Amino acid sequence: MNAPTLLLVALGGALGSVARALASLLIPAGRLPWATIIVNGVGSLLIGWLIAHFSAGDESSVRAQSFWIVGVCGGFTTFSSFSWQTIALMQKGEWGAASVNVVLSVGLCLAATWLGWRLGQ
Repeated sequence: MNAPTLLLVALGGALGSVARALASLLIPAGRLPWATIIVNGVGSLLIGWLIAHFSAGDESSVRAQSFWIVGVCGGFTTFSSFSWQTIALMQKGEWGAASVNVVLSVGLCLAATWLGWRLGQ
């Protein structure tokens, strides 16, 4: 990966991270970490749609993938936050909420990625 491509990843990552921070301010947590669940679902939908739209091997497509998929989606989606929040729920003895968080997050993200890919075709 060359320097201009890494710059695209960094710029996309910055935008995705800021969008993620704003989502956490706008979406109240409640018993489950709803901002993380929603962000991961939306990010999965977006990544599925983007993957369906980019052609493999084309140089402009590689740049767009670096910016949007690796950068923006990578900065926006929050698997590490999801993991930590699940562990925190378990440490508090909230095994039911931790289990619901895992099932909702994984199920939603798989379904959203598939839907995004189908919508992008």
